Amino acid sequence: MIPSSEQLSAWNEQLRHQSPAEIIRWALAQAGGHALVSTNFRPYEAAILHAVVSVQPDLPVLWVDHGYNRPATYRHAAELASRLKLNLKPYLPLLTPAHRDAVYGPLPDLSDEEGLKNFSRLMKLEPFQRGMRELAPTVWLTALRQVQNPNRAGLGVASYDTNFGTLKVSPFFHWTDAQLDEYLARHGLPNEWDYFDPAKADEKRECGLHAAWGANRTAAA
Repeated sequence: MIPSSEQLSAWNEQLRHQSPAEIIRWALAQAGGHALVSTNFRPYEAAILHAVVSVQPDLPVLWVDHGYNRPATYRHAAELASRLKLNLKPYLPLLTPAHRDAVYGPLPDLSDEEGLKNFSRLMKLEPFQRGMRELAPTVWLTALRQVQNPNRAGLGVASYDTNFGTLKVSPFFHWTDAQLDEYLARHGLPNEWDYFDPAKADEKRECGLHAAWGANRTAAA
């Protein structure tokens, strides 16, 4: 059932000052056993992964590995997967990086908006949609935060994702970098600063997973 704007407002008011663990428990109670958390192992992702497995150790972790991550990110992913015993569900594109590069050329930059959207469609949106279709969550836990970019600033702890038809819950939505630094230090968790997402090319830009244009691009894949 799609929540009304009034219901979402009430939930966000209720969750505004709750801890991430409390928000995760609330989200799982809404899910009826059909929840997952997504990750790309970017900076501070260790926080939500730790928080989630502390509440439900076997929660599926959807990871789209587009094949272009830097070595440090792959090592970080392997360390967290082992340390937190993640129930990792990796999804890969239908094209290998070598195949994509041969057909479409070098990675696009910020001057090539159409190229960036096409890269995202092929290497990120298609495998993510496939993962969401196969894992079929009713609740999608994310690491979205209000401070990340203008598009996300307009969301809340709870929002309805029309691209994937799920309730999207972001337990750390109102947290600052300083708060997350303290969380990682308190739990002895690593961070990863060499992360780069070629589907975005810039941190203030959306890759399509959390933007309306992604639905059309994905459907056309």
